[in-house]
Amino acid sequence: MTSPTDGAAAHHSPSSLVRAVLNSPIAGLAPWIVMSLFTGPGRFEEAVAGALGLALLVVFANWRLGNSVKLLEWFDTAFFLILAGIGLFASARVISWMELWGGEIANVALVAFALGSILIRRPFTLEYAKEATDPELWSSPIFIRTNYVITWAWVAAFGVSAIAGAIGDAVLDDAGNFWTGWIIQIGATVFAVSFTEFYPDYGPNKALAKMGVETDPPVSLVRLFDWIPAFVLIVGIMGLVTDSVSSTVGWVLVAVGAVAIGVMHRLFPAEKKAVADAVADAPRGQETPGAAQPPSTP
Repeated sequence: MTSPTDGAAAHHSPSSLVRAVLNSPIAGLAPWIVMSLFTGPGRFEEAVAGALGLALLVVFANWRLGNSVKLLEWFDTAFFLILAGIGLFASARVISWMELWGGEIANVALVAFALGSILIRRPFTLEYAKEATDPELWSSPIFIRTNYVITWAWVAAFGVSAIAGAIGDAVLDDAGNFWTGWIIQIGATVFAVSFTEFYPDYGPNKALAKMGVETDPPVSLVRLFDWIPAFVLIVGIMGLVTDSVSSTVGWVLVAVGAVAIGVMHRLFPAEKKAVADAVADAPRGQETPGAAQPPSTP
């Protein structure tokens, strides 16, 4: 007989943790993060090799664990294989050009991929959502629409990153600009991650409420932006540490972020209590399939 502690140990086993990571979009985005961190003058080949190696590792890990390999992960492998070929056979002039514009090419490629997945009616977040959702919900219009909306959020985030990077390179002539090269692009990605976590608890419940179906109340819109105070605080600290902003701007950002974090901590306990009270007061037996919403990961 298996004890509860045995089940808990299995749930938190290394393989289950690896599987959880692989079933998140972070696995598919990891090679692009590696590329953005290491690309730069004289480092194109190294950055591409690291990204390609990680993309292949994700595909292998999925195969080894019996997971499905997602559309994004196949795209990762194909894209970085092409870049690796350029790194091996292109002229020094082409490599130099790629070192300058590689970040924008990667961002545009992600926009094209995410938008293309919508156009072919296979929003890429759908594959991740299915990994943690009952098959009976896969054909639900609300479930499908939720993933369309989340994928559009990623399209927007990738687009903002591409525009910011292009401004840094073409207008400011500074690929490593603190704002265009890092903060705006990181902020766009964090927003997309936050939206991915937030919308399954907001959109479906709101849609069901409009249809007159009894369900849990949608979470507050404040939840979508609860990451901003900590982000502002970190931006201020990093700006001061790297001398990328003036002391006045840096300390103002730190102060604003710290105060906002305190405000958010006051808001959320009240919100969670209100939601818990509403659920507790709901009559028994009125739960609907809508309560089994898509998980917080796409």
